[in-house]
Formats: sequence, structure tokens, C-alpha cells
Amino acid sequence: MEQHVLEALLGADGGEVAGKALAVLRGGGGYWVGDRAQPAGRHAGVYGQRLRRMRKHGIEPLGLEAAVRAYGRPVRTGMVDAADRSWTALLFLTEDGGTLLACAGWPLPLVRRPPVGKPSVGEPPAGEPDGGRADTGAPDVGGPLS
Repeated sequence: MEQHVLEALLGADGGEVAGKALAVLRGGGGYWVGDRAQPAGRHAGVYGQRLRRMRKHGIEPLGLEAAVRAYGRPVRTGMVDAADRSWTALLFLTEDGGTLLACAGWPLPLVRRPPVGKPSVGEPPAGEPDGGRADTGAPDVGGPLS
């Protein structure tokens, strides 16, 4: 697919994620669109799992939920990546590539974060910047009984 065709599809969508993907593409980002369509069900399960995993780690990928919804016909997939690798978009197109069905995007890199509500080892619990230690106002001199 030629870039100007993809730009037209993204521009016609009018959604937030498609608009960001269009800006990334016009700003020098790379892209690819698959040549063949595959059954939508093949994608829905995989991207449904990715959506649940991202949410578990506190990442809300824009538009991925819409992209995961059932679509009864084969789809072509594609990607748009920022030149600096700071953001990526996943595209779902009709079998002929003539219509953008859904567009999902998220920032990169996907840094593994602790599941929502569970702090990482060595990190204070959420909402407690000092790890729950009370501030007595006394200087910390380094020893437990100093």
C-alpha cells in the first residue's frame, strides 16, 4: 500500500488514534500493511490477551478495545511506528484494504510495570511515596538507635 493511500484512510477515520498515526506517518514514521487478509477471529484472541495484559500493568492502549471487537470478515493488519520508536499504532483494514476498521495505539517502549494495585519489590505501596514510614522530623543519621 502506498503511503498516500494509508494517509487518506487514516485521515478519513477522524478518530484520535488514527489522527495520531497520521501525524506520525507524515512526520517520518515507518509503516507496513499486510498483503493478505486473515480471519478476524485469529486476531481478536491475541489482541484481546494483549489488551488484558496491558491493562493489568497500568497501560491503556488507545483504541485497542475497539480493534478487538468481533468483525465477521477477514481483515488485513498494519502498523505505523514513530521514527524515534516512541509510539506505535496497530491498524485493522477490510480485506481489500479500502477501509480502516480500527486503529489502536500506545507509547513505546512497553515497560513492564507491576500489576495495578501491587507494588514492585523495593517500591513503596501506591499512594505512599515514603513507603509508609512516618516522618518524625528528626534527621536520618544512619543507625537504628542513634
